This record gives sequence, structure tokens and C-alpha cells, in this order.
Amino acid sequence: MKILHTMIRVLDLERTLGFFSVLGFHEVRRKDSDRGRFTLVFLASGDVADSHEIELTHNWDETEAYSDGRNFGHIAIAVDDIYDMCDRLQAHGVQILRPPRDGRMAFVRSPDQISIELLQDGQALPLKEPWLSMESTGTW
Repeated sequence: MKILHTMIRVLDLERTLGFFSVLGFHEVRRKDSDRGRFTLVFLASGDVADSHEIELTHNWDETEAYSDGRNFGHIAIAVDDIYDMCDRLQAHGVQILRPPRDGRMAFVRSPDQISIELLQDGQALPLKEPWLSMESTGTW
């Protein structure tokens, strides 16, 4: 048995694609359904050892943001350098909600408020400012 994909509903497809692009994901396939009035976009990390995909579902007629839904949990992504990833996300206007004070873990949210956990691949990195003294904000 293996996990195939995680689906999240998105209000603004292009904005969400931009967010996941900053994380390093790329589109592998897309399906538009005129009859169902939706678009499915599947994203992959590009790592050949990682077959799990993220499915973005965009319902064309939806105009209101989806509920926060903390019961969903989060998507966890391993990154090569947690500090570099957080720097890159901040440069693209993404708020770091739980900074990597421990050199290992951070949380952000997608444009649709899906919690994304970033985990340092391998051992935690040495503690580093400004992350070490940065406070957590909001919820994740």
C-alpha cells in the first residue's frame, strides 16, 4: 500500500500554484472539467523517490474562502535547508508562523490556510538567528 496524493481545495489556483512553486513543487498533470466546472492540478516534488503528489482542486464557481478546518491537520514536507526555505518563503511574502528555532521544524500556511510543516531533512541544523529568537504567531 502507498499514499497516492493529498487533496486540498483552493480558491485562487494561480496564487496557490505560485506558493507551491516557491516550496519546490511543479505541475505534473492537469484536468479541466467543463461539465463539473472544476480543475484538478497534481503537483510533485521532483524527487524520484517521492511518488506522493498534492492535488489542488479548484471549483470554478466558488467565490468564498473555504473554512479553516484545523481538523485536517497539515502537509509535512522535508527540505534540504530549513533556514534557506524559510528565507525564500519570506521573500515571497509568506509569514513564518512557527519559526525553525530548533533548526528542524517550521510551519507556514498556504494561500487557502492549509498548514504546511517544513522539516529539516536529516539532523537539525545548528541554531541560528533570526530564527532562534523569533516568536511564533497565529495558529498552524
